[in-house]
Amino acid sequence: MEFQHELIIPNEGLPFKIFLFEGGRGNYIREKHWHTSIEIFAVLEGELLFYINNEKYPLHAGELLIVNANEIHSVNALKENKTAVIQIPLRQFENYFTAQQFIRFEGGIHRETDSGNPSDRRLISLVQRLYNVYTERRNGYDFRTISLYYELLYLMVTQYRVTEVEETELRHNRHLSSLSRITTYMREHYREELKLSDLAEMFGYSDAYLSRMFREYAKVNFKTYLQDIRTAYAYRDLLNTDHTIGQIAMDNGFCSSRGFARDFKKRYGILPSETERRGKNRKNINE
Repeated sequence: MEFQHELIIPNEGLPFKIFLFEGGRGNYIREKHWHTSIEIFAVLEGELLFYINNEKYPLHAGELLIVNANEIHSVNALKENKTAVIQIPLRQFENYFTAQQFIRFEGGIHRETDSGNPSDRRLISLVQRLYNVYTERRNGYDFRTISLYYELLYLMVTQYRVTEVEETELRHNRHLSSLSRITTYMREHYREELKLSDLAEMFGYSDAYLSRMFREYAKVNFKTYLQDIRTAYAYRDLLNTDHTIGQIAMDNGFCSSRGFARDFKKRYGILPSETERRGKNRKNINE
């Protein structure tokens, strides 16, 4: 299987992640990947070309696309564009699951019928306003950000949620959702000592089978995936706090500053000490 699992870390202080698509300058390809979050792409300027489960979706300015959890997708940004993206953890919708750990949305250009959804313009506006409010950070922005976020969630479950799904779709989802439950647990407990054998027993798998799941679906081994989680959260702390590097290492599950520095350089190409730190009172536009 030629696709990878994407690790998504919410913005500091928020239950979701919002940012401008990294392929805004064009001549950019994001290869096939999947994640457990619901993702909305709202193209404000330019155009993108999406592939979801091998189906092609051209996306132009003023259009949006919803990527469901566990959908294998890729993005081609051949030209310059400005695209706001929001990634929402699956558990935010747990009270609206159609089946166990499953919910699907249809909207924008990713729908089975040709009829337009009048809510698309409102959803695009919400994503754009969310991004603007969060990045401008004017007085009271934190309350306004959460207010707009819940308005977006309400629109999603009332206008875009699919209530009837085929058994074949559920079976396909189970292959990736099994690993999703484990990676979700790891993101919630990454500061603790986590062992493959303990998680295998907890979720009812053999050590060998769970190890094979990570190699097949996440394209990395268990230890690397765990360290990637810790490194990503530590990087966020580097950008948004004035804590010492040693404290950040300890707070994020590393045994030592040296181990943290090694994994950090492997992932980001620089040492933690070489990172330009914004401090906890500075803006965090993109993680």
